Amino acid sequence: MSDENENRDMLICRCEEVTLGEILDAIDEGFVTVKDVKRATRAGMGLCQGRSCSRTIARIISERTGKSLEEVLPKSYRYPVRPEKMGAALSREGEDESNN
Repeated sequence: MSDENENRDMLICRCEEVTLGEILDAIDEGFVTVKDVKRATRAGMGLCQGRSCSRTIARIISERTGKSLEEVLPKSYRYPVRPEKMGAALSREGEDESNN
């Protein structure tokens, strides 16, 4: 990565505010897959669940380690879950019972 020291403060994961420097440090410590970096830095654990940063993290890992993207990308993704008020869930439950 060119100008690595100048870019260390650049945000890679906006949801969890994880910087390029934190990701590079994690890679240097041996975290060499997207899941590893996620565990070490929380990158990809925010609201978007890595939808906006996983490929960027994978590219950074690939460039830093020489591994292919296929080796570092996760095999599957979890879809984001949005919080819901309990009252909404309970009212739907009552509707289901009345429909039977």
